[in-house]
Amino acid sequence: MVGTRSTTSARRARGSAARGSDEEPDVYQQMLTEAGVATGSESPAERPLKRRRPTTRVGGQPASTLSVGQDRPFTSGDADVKGHGSDDDSGDIEFEDVEMPEPTVQTMELNSDDDGDDDNEELEFEDIDFTSAPKEKHADKPAELELNLSAQQAATTPMKRAAERRKPISKEEREMRIEIHKMHLLCLLSHVSRRNHWCNDAEVQRSLRPHLTEKSIDYLNPSSRLTQFGQAESLKTGLKQSGELWKARFKIRERGLRRALWAEDAEQLKDYEPPADMDSCLDRKDFREAARKLQGSRDAGAQLYCALLRSVGVRARLVCSLQPLSFLSASPTLPKAQKKAKASKSQTERHRDAVAKYQALTDKVSSASSSSGSTVRRRLGHPNATAYNFQPPPPSPRAQHTFENPVKIHESPYPVYWVEVLDIGHQKWQPADPVVLHSFWKPSLFEPPISDRENCLSYVVAFDEDGVATDVTRRYAKAYTAKTRRLRVDHVLNDEGRWWGKATKLFRPRRNTDLDQIENNELAGAEAREPMPRNVQDFKDHPVFALERHLRRHEVLVPGATPSGTVAAGGRGPLEKIYRRRDVRIARSGDKWYRLGREVKPNEIPAKWLPKKARPNDSRYEGEDARADEDAAGTPIYTVDQTELYEPPPVRNGRVPKNKFGNVEVFVPSMVPRGAIHVVHEHAVRAACLLGADFAPALTGFQFQGRQGTAVLQGIVVAAEFGEAIQAVVEGLGDVQQEMEEQRRSAIALRMWRRLLTGLRIRERIWSNVDEEERKEADRKAAMDAELDNAESDVTEEFGVEVDGDDDLGGGFLVE
Repeated sequence: MVGTRSTTSARRARGSAARGSDEEPDVYQQMLTEAGVATGSESPAERPLKRRRPTTRVGGQPASTLSVGQDRPFTSGDADVKGHGSDDDSGDIEFEDVEMPEPTVQTMELNSDDDGDDDNEELEFEDIDFTSAPKEKHADKPAELELNLSAQQAATTPMKRAAERRKPISKEEREMRIEIHKMHLLCLLSHVSRRNHWCNDAEVQRSLRPHLTEKSIDYLNPSSRLTQFGQAESLKTGLKQSGELWKARFKIRERGLRRALWAEDAEQLKDYEPPADMDSCLDRKDFREAARKLQGSRDAGAQLYCALLRSVGVRARLVCSLQPLSFLSASPTLPKAQKKAKASKSQTERHRDAVAKYQALTDKVSSASSSSGSTVRRRLGHPNATAYNFQPPPPSPRAQHTFENPVKIHESPYPVYWVEVLDIGHQKWQPADPVVLHSFWKPSLFEPPISDRENCLSYVVAFDEDGVATDVTRRYAKAYTAKTRRLRVDHVLNDEGRWWGKATKLFRPRRNTDLDQIENNELAGAEAREPMPRNVQDFKDHPVFALERHLRRHEVLVPGATPSGTVAAGGRGPLEKIYRRRDVRIARSGDKWYRLGREVKPNEIPAKWLPKKARPNDSRYEGEDARADEDAAGTPIYTVDQTELYEPPPVRNGRVPKNKFGNVEVFVPSMVPRGAIHVVHEHAVRAACLLGADFAPALTGFQFQGRQGTAVLQGIVVAAEFGEAIQAVVEGLGDVQQEMEEQRRSAIALRMWRRLLTGLRIRERIWSNVDEEERKEADRKAAMDAELDNAESDVTEEFGVEVDGDDDLGGGFLVE
């Protein structure tokens, strides 16, 4: 029995070892049970986690391992999509009873469910880490075990660091960014205008013109006797020759203009330093120097190429893709600060290091050849060849430049500056870029992708030789309406380009020529021919097309709207119908339409029901109001076709119909009752009271401070039969007020004259018994004292104190 038990125990031990560490020995099982830790009979998710080491098959090939998942789920953090929009600015009206005869003060509480001004609302999204698992609702429940077959691959490849979630910007910060964006645009326009003026410099053009041959100049200026096709081909040939020459002779040594980025933290700007290889062409003198040396940034290269073409009589425009700071929250930001690199060595130091490396390499080769014995030397065939010591020749001074690395400038593969040349035969402007893209007549190549952090095409402005600027963004943007328009200030301000037109007014021509009209028609046609977007997100706020998912709270489709196509969100997404924007209508609640002078027709079915927004758990909403909000199904809204013009009750027997507050609501002129007039004057109420006519204060709107609005009363509403009398009394009251004002001023003047005369009498009485010589002496001293009093004080000038005369003192006399 002893041998049997020993054999059985050994077999169990071998079986346990073969199974690995999935089962604990009995003594550990007992200890875990005493400690209250779940064991074999409980759920596997509550067992302690263990990691298996990757095993290898017999053939040596790695096998996929089964790893036990973690005991708590991964969470994605606060990855809720947040939207920011303008709050609703109107809502349910709540009135307060105020006793007469003083004007009744009405208040209105702003309710978001009754507003139709969500048109300017924009959603802003956080950067969400979609790679992490969603957050569990019940974190206290144990997670289930998962079999991860890719554990070995995850262990061998480093995990990507989750992108830091960016907080959405507030409304105040967004407004600040818009103002900075506009200011940056103005600065960039001034910068490009100055560079365009430099291209007309006579000295610069004299330095550049000798680089072109007479044959190229003839090609660039085709004869008018040629056909349209011949003129275009001649110009193309000349541009190709001049472009090849410019590519060979101009050297890019510096960094040009790049996209402006925001800093996530103010600490980034403290250690920020501009690149050492930035464009050094800061004034006209530097521009002339760059023209002589034919080197600089690629922006300077495009500008000098424009000057080169203008020097031979070609009508060329300098084109710039402005790179302002974006006002969007999802715009790229500055990279995090890195450790400062060591100061670059001078050319002499680099040469010394290169020579030292070369000598070290030579010594290494010599020692290797000597240590290998005389076997190599015996191959020469001479018996005494091993006695010679072969040394490599010293480095030649001419080879010094071979050790210096060329300058590497990392920039966007798309240009910021280029040139447009007028094709006289077709009266059309064509792009030319011999510096970056080396292309001609291809405007579709100039737009960078959205992933380019160095370049963003949003505003493209072309400056002519006379300083006239033209916005040519639509020529180079492939999806101007769907994508590029959102990056411009016109879209966020929703002012139809009024601000941008005012900003470029200084650079516009006084009158459009035929060439300008042709170009405007060309750009408008390019925008009209833009195809339907292929991306679902591009349909948001599109001026031509719309998706039902992108309709705002107060937007509905007209009944029987015909779709223009379908689009799918992704490869497996359901198809969504595409509608025309002209089939979208604005719907408002009954109260909103009433404040616009319209009322809902009887028995109209609401076009849409707005769901009630959740209100905060505040004491203000407790009780019956809170229960009423919970029971409410929502707010019905109607389109303009479901409303009609509101007609208030008419005036009868000179009595004006009033609401329960004693006012008449005149939000629009059409709400004045029939048979009444609206008199707006400060004396209108007093005039009506003097005449004994029935009137009512006119409620013209509400002034909001926070979420509570106070009624705004302007003028009165009175029967039309009292209109002339009211006007006559108002004029009379105005005359009486003016007369009383004149009497008051006259009384003040008489009082001042009385004081003057009294003072003269007192003075005459004092000096009546004084001798004439003594009086003259006293007058002379008084004059000197007056001069000293009127003299300017040094102390007063030092501190910048100014004493202004008071015009209301009655000509220098004190007013009582």
